[in-house]
Amino acid sequence: MSTLLQKEARMTTTCPGSDSIQGLPGNKGDGLERECSRKPDQKPLKSYGVGDPTAMFSSGSPYLSSRGSVIKWFWDSAEEGYRTYHMDEYDEDENPSGIINLGTSENKLCFDLLSRRVSPSAPLSGIPSSEGLSSLGFPGILPPESWLLASVAPALESGGPALPWGPRSLPLGRLSQSDMLQVEPSLLQYPDWRGHLFLREEVARFLSFYCRSPAPLKPENVVVLNGCASLFSALATVLCEAGEAFLIPAPYYGAITQHVYLYGNVRLVSVYLDSEVTGLETRPFQLTVEKLEMALQGANSEGVKVKGLILINPQNPLGDVYSPAELQGYLEFARRHELHVMVDEVYMLSVFEESVGYRSVLSLERLPDPQRTHVMWATSKDFGMSGLRFGTLYTENRDVATAVASLCRYHGLSGLTQYQMAQLLRDRDWINQVYLPENHARLRTAHTYVSEDLRALGIPFVSRGAGFFIWVDLRKYLPEATFEEEVLLWRRFLENKVLLSFGKAFECKEPGWFRLVFSDKTHRLRLGMQRVRQVLEGQPQVAEDAPPRQIQEPRGPHR
Repeated sequence: MSTLLQKEARMTTTCPGSDSIQGLPGNKGDGLERECSRKPDQKPLKSYGVGDPTAMFSSGSPYLSSRGSVIKWFWDSAEEGYRTYHMDEYDEDENPSGIINLGTSENKLCFDLLSRRVSPSAPLSGIPSSEGLSSLGFPGILPPESWLLASVAPALESGGPALPWGPRSLPLGRLSQSDMLQVEPSLLQYPDWRGHLFLREEVARFLSFYCRSPAPLKPENVVVLNGCASLFSALATVLCEAGEAFLIPAPYYGAITQHVYLYGNVRLVSVYLDSEVTGLETRPFQLTVEKLEMALQGANSEGVKVKGLILINPQNPLGDVYSPAELQGYLEFARRHELHVMVDEVYMLSVFEESVGYRSVLSLERLPDPQRTHVMWATSKDFGMSGLRFGTLYTENRDVATAVASLCRYHGLSGLTQYQMAQLLRDRDWINQVYLPENHARLRTAHTYVSEDLRALGIPFVSRGAGFFIWVDLRKYLPEATFEEEVLLWRRFLENKVLLSFGKAFECKEPGWFRLVFSDKTHRLRLGMQRVRQVLEGQPQVAEDAPPRQIQEPRGPHR
């Protein structure tokens, strides 16, 4: 994400904790290998920060409006690591010395689960024939999804050579079987901008089941868009006036800054969390209602109008999961102050440790303010389809749903994609009996591999059995406790051909934390962790109680 300069105020006061606490019962299974505390002589963290996304913007393009120049600047400042990565991507066969990406939060473990939904040796009966489409008024024309498959059908059916655009052939699977490729005239026409009714009905049934809602959810409360990024952007635009703000616990998924700002000119007020553990019933980076109250008061004192609260559950980058009691407390806080609550549950089905006990906000018996509670979910993470761009909003507020639906003119899905999503979401037997159990098992295995490597290196981390990432504490590898040193360490990783995400990209206020994504194949994880180890073994360690130095604000790459 781009650099955020923060206007900071109000400091919290906390007690020092233990340097090294293993298996603390009060942490409720959060998987922390060593919990970190601040020394008594260190300055306490600021409790909040009002974001100014364009504070470092200096000059624009003569060819762009001022708004266009800012949008371009966001792109230029946010993509350094990913531009480098895409120019030198690791490939087992063609570029084995390329960059391993442990920075992008994608599930790369489960493509075969989708592809095995139909036997690879099955005929391509899912591709409609020219004759079959003639009855729909398209003589001799195949639907767009079938063009690619039809062009490679002979090679796939005969076991022919690898396809020309890559080293491995394209398997047939769940997204290319007959029920996924049907074409109806209505799918090629303008839809209801909220989404086709058949899809919204399926989404309502899907969320009712997996969110365990006490009553069936209603399709009229569902809006579908092309991903959660568009949902954040649309909600910010329809809920806030330009210059207003949302509260958000930090560290947080940094791209949300762009999502709410680029169209809506809405800012974020970071509610800073720290790693200190102050007792048996606390955990690192824990959000409390008291911290929310302090951040709201601080923003108001600076003349910033706060209109809502953003919650990510399970949390990115912490992998934290809010308990029902915590959720209820946050929602009651929002109700008292008449704040909207946007709840991002995009990792809802990626909780791979059963002991975690995840609960959706839609499972609560009573929402304190249902007209101001808006829940989003997408297939990007839980189904490993980040390139498909499908997201959904559930809100009981009809005005909000209608306003967001109006923006679906610019953020909608094709009818063909909507049909495919409905078919996927209704396949409950496959999801429950095949996909989710195997996906969770693979996530657990990958998580275990990386966490054991970190443990062997003596590196503390935070992870609670949800999401695709581990929040890693590399503070002892910084010569000085500054974000400038954090970025230098990040660049050493990149030079050694492994991409991570550094903490400042998530607005973490403690330099030295990194997000490491583990949801990848074994051979890439093994090589990526070898490269991480090489960097750290060549990096001198400093005393862990060294006082922090002046904070420098780097630009941050992050997705």
